[in-house]
Amino acid sequence: MAEKLTRIAIVNGERCKPKRCSLECKKSCPVVRMGKIGCLEVTSKSKIASISEILCVGCGICVKKCPFDAIQIINLPKELEKETVHRYGPNSFKLHRLPVPRPGQVLGLVGTNGIGKSTALKVLAAKLKPNLGQFSSPPDWTEILNNFRGSELQNYFTKVLEDDIKAIIKPQYVDAIPRAIKGEVGEIVNRKDERDVADKIINELQLGGVLDREISVLSGGELQRFALAIVAVQEADVYMIDEPSSYLDVRQRLKAAGVIRGLLVERSKTYVIVVEHDLAVLDYLSDFICCLYGKPGAYGVVTLPFSVREGINIFLAGFIPTENLRFRETALQFRLAETADDDEEVEHHHLYSYPKMTKTLGSFKLRIEQGSFTDSEIVVMLGENGTGKTTFIRMLAGLMKPDDPTVEVPELNVSYKPQKISPRFEGTVRQLLYNKIRDSWTHPQFMTDVTKPMNMEPLLDQEVRHLSGGELQRVALVMALGKPADIYLIDEPSAYLDSEQRIIAAKMIKRYILHSKKTAFVVEHDFIMSSYLADRIVVYEGTPAKDCIACTPQNLVSGMNRFLKNLEITFRRDPTNFRPRINKIDSVKDREQKLSGQYFYVDVASDDRDAD
Repeated sequence: MAEKLTRIAIVNGERCKPKRCSLECKKSCPVVRMGKIGCLEVTSKSKIASISEILCVGCGICVKKCPFDAIQIINLPKELEKETVHRYGPNSFKLHRLPVPRPGQVLGLVGTNGIGKSTALKVLAAKLKPNLGQFSSPPDWTEILNNFRGSELQNYFTKVLEDDIKAIIKPQYVDAIPRAIKGEVGEIVNRKDERDVADKIINELQLGGVLDREISVLSGGELQRFALAIVAVQEADVYMIDEPSSYLDVRQRLKAAGVIRGLLVERSKTYVIVVEHDLAVLDYLSDFICCLYGKPGAYGVVTLPFSVREGINIFLAGFIPTENLRFRETALQFRLAETADDDEEVEHHHLYSYPKMTKTLGSFKLRIEQGSFTDSEIVVMLGENGTGKTTFIRMLAGLMKPDDPTVEVPELNVSYKPQKISPRFEGTVRQLLYNKIRDSWTHPQFMTDVTKPMNMEPLLDQEVRHLSGGELQRVALVMALGKPADIYLIDEPSAYLDSEQRIIAAKMIKRYILHSKKTAFVVEHDFIMSSYLADRIVVYEGTPAKDCIACTPQNLVSGMNRFLKNLEITFRRDPTNFRPRINKIDSVKDREQKLSGQYFYVDVASDDRDAD
């Protein structure tokens, strides 16, 4: 069996701190203790440890002894060694295989964070030369082309070598755009317009109202649409779109999907690659799917292309039938109103109500219908951006007063997780959590229900300012739930989380709210996460940024039907794992569901014919 495996050793440079430990890894290594030099090299003056993958016997003692969990020893099939595309250096991340883009089609990539999606995009965009794992003596282009001989990637890299390909990448983190670009939205979009489609793109992405605004004052959703517009108006051979749906509402996500698919119209030689964690949107806009699996930060493997439905279902199932390989122990399934324990009855002890209210902010008016909520309940707020969801939350929190001063809003303790997270804390995650939520952080039940599912342990010794967007989101969720409160107001908990983390976060929030007998109001645009979380729904109707109404809370099915009817969108459910899937506009199933009034189809479809 050993002959069929190849060993890789990964040392995390952020976690390895030789100056703060007793070099336990080196002292416990049996190869070093036998007197062999070079298997594990580290001194108190070293920046990080160095492990020889040739001399390592794979005992794993150093992994267990390291006080900072900085070392991983992993055995991989030897066949993957021949398919190595890039490795950043010794004891660092390794990518096997590449997604194969096809001209005139949209390739969707799905996988957890840190699994190699960005590395694959950089290689395909010619921003990173693949070294085929030979980081000490990188190969020349002749050897690289020879490695991909006989595949579609050979022609692709030949074009790259001849400078015959122009690639544009829409970045993942749009929050950083104001630091890099200055000026007005309209002026920048028109200046970048190479396809003479600026007016059309501005209209489709609903940017007309912000054309005269400075980039620095745009909201998260406006920045996302601006970034998409900048990419869409430029002429390129390869368009790479990294997480286009963050901060966008459901209608805007479908508009963005339409713009992305529009890049292919009358351009049969164009490549489009999309990385997206909202599985409903990825399903809607892709022509085929490549899954990525492996160990985050250690190695990633790209699968062969699958059809859209099959690819997403394989990712959720955690099993690749073509390779007979399981990469996740449990499958991810979606059931309506699923609780932490299916047989557990939820007891409600407190009933809260709020009165009919109005709030006027300049030219915007929000009317709130009278409603009520109980403990152990999650209320999901569904509406387009600009309909007053945050305004309602701030009124419940007592941060805003209704227009009528005689209207009394119940006084409740509130914990609020905002949409945008700006890390200002100087110090580590451990110090932040101890300073802000010490009592919860040290409570065993909180650790079981929240911190372990959110995988806080690897982040504790990292500087808060150096965290990625997904890591910041996890820390923010833990901090929000760790604050004692009657109501938890959570604004877009899925932002920057990968597909797997979204399901874990949704299960964690649902379990915590149930066990702590509290109430959560959640603003969420990921439809799969919304339908999983919601016990009841507040639907927002009206004209965004002008005159809107927040309807009284209603049950999941009627609320979803009302919301989707306003958007003229229908959803069916996959018969394999019950995930919601968007029907293509005017497809047979779309017309059937609209005629029957079942915009949110609860029953599992017998098959998926004509759905696309």
